[in-house]
Amino acid sequence: MKKLIRKMSIACIALTMLACSKDDNTTTLPTITDIAVDNPDFSILVQALTRTNLAGTLDDNSKQFTVFAPTNAAFNTFFSSLGAGVNVNNVDENVLKAILLNHVLGEEIKSSALPAATYASTLSPFNTSANAPTISMFVQKSGSVVTINGGSANGGATVTSADLDASNGVIHVVSNVIAIPTIKNHAVANPNFSTLTSLLVDQDLAATLDGTAGSPFTVFAPLNTAFDTATLNLYTGLSSENKTAVLLYHVVGGVNVRSNAIPAGNITTLQGQSFSITGTVIDDASGVNKNIVLTDVQCSNGVVHAIDKVLLPNL
Repeated sequence: MKKLIRKMSIACIALTMLACSKDDNTTTLPTITDIAVDNPDFSILVQALTRTNLAGTLDDNSKQFTVFAPTNAAFNTFFSSLGAGVNVNNVDENVLKAILLNHVLGEEIKSSALPAATYASTLSPFNTSANAPTISMFVQKSGSVVTINGGSANGGATVTSADLDASNGVIHVVSNVIAIPTIKNHAVANPNFSTLTSLLVDQDLAATLDGTAGSPFTVFAPLNTAFDTATLNLYTGLSSENKTAVLLYHVVGGVNVRSNAIPAGNITTLQGQSFSITGTVIDDASGVNKNIVLTDVQCSNGVVHAIDKVLLPNL
């Protein structure tokens, strides 16, 4: 019966004899899984979905999804990066499932609905605990070009074919398998963090926020606009040791503190000093309040909250 429906759907689209929209009749479109099965270039994706028991999920018409679907070539490149002989049948199943879910959003988002830049929540959980938060995805659109997590050079991807419409969502074909982003990946991906990223690199701290030692981290990341002339002049005049101290004052180690669980009282940073948060206002050692303007960018090794001013410890 499913094969018959699929053939009827394809004929309907090809001949434009019926209005094949989800608003009018969802049964005239194949599911996301059906589309993948019918496309030879998605054969590894289908094997991966089947092995991880996700094929049924993406065949469910009761929900809507957005899937960023890697081609066979993208998967082969990904498996080669894991080691000689690694393939869809022998890669660790937990790794495979986490990666696949990192390509899926729990809502339909067509390319025309994308703003210039936005964060979305994938279905890939941060850890194995119950009700764990899920990994964030940074999506940018410039003209018709859609880039995920800063592109392939940063572990992300570019959409090569958008808006393959399904009865339960939409598929966007991507050029690479999207790696689960670290804090460093998300900082590099978002151009609004470029100043912070360059300062972390200069102080050899970028590798810390790309790794797992001491993680998870909660990072309060100043936007580029936080580094006004006066702040940059102050920072530039510091010794290297104090520059590192300022940057580490923005990082809390060993915890993944999301916006709905910020503790009352002092919060101790990796620099050693503390600050406190009331609502979205941070009271740091300088006595000048700063504001949290973006919350809960979930990464593989912690979470990022954006702030509008640089936090300053006592130096």
